[in-house]
Amino acid sequence: MRINILQHTPNEGPGSILDWAQAHGHQTFIYHPYQFGYLPTAEETDMLVILGGPMSPNDDLSWIKQERQLIQELLDKNVPLFGACYGAQQITKTLGYPVSKAPAKEVGWEPVYRKSTVIPDLPEKLLALHWHEEMFEIPREADLLFSSDAVRNQGFVMNHRIVGLQFHFEPQADNVREMVVNDFPYIKNSVLGQTADDILKTPIPKENQQTMFKILDYITED
Repeated sequence: MRINILQHTPNEGPGSILDWAQAHGHQTFIYHPYQFGYLPTAEETDMLVILGGPMSPNDDLSWIKQERQLIQELLDKNVPLFGACYGAQQITKTLGYPVSKAPAKEVGWEPVYRKSTVIPDLPEKLLALHWHEEMFEIPREADLLFSSDAVRNQGFVMNHRIVGLQFHFEPQADNVREMVVNDFPYIKNSVLGQTADDILKTPIPKENQQTMFKILDYITED
């Protein structure tokens, strides 16, 4: 399987998604459309991962619109899609749903609660990394997958092929450090009230990678 990954800022990489791909013998190709302007074609995409970034799907940028054209083609072909944060918002925007300011800016570690059992064996509660102040609307065709105390719309699952998460399960310790040291000003005014040091000192739960793997297994299984 060829997994094409759209990365939107240097400090938000695929993390454990690469470990999952390597464990299954899949090839990964990482694109940086915000910098180089190139995207894969639908024909050469067996699975698409759309990562987070500081931009908004509402920004009037040609490459953001081109991403949604690609997403639409893959939706039509029933190709597996996984979106994290901005990536999840791009999927819902492509489906015709608005992306708007969330009830609260969440930056740091906060529990999320499972709201659907569509994906088997997911824990009822997980500690996830949040780095956002916008949110998607849950598509009518989808199931609400996760919520947090501050923001209801934290995750959705749709058609056995699509999962979008407003937060992050994919970062590993190096990824968290990279996010914090490069984007620490964004922590200000978060409802979670955590400092950069608080975020760095929080151990990454082992369940996060296990859950990430289960999600990716689910959207790619026959």
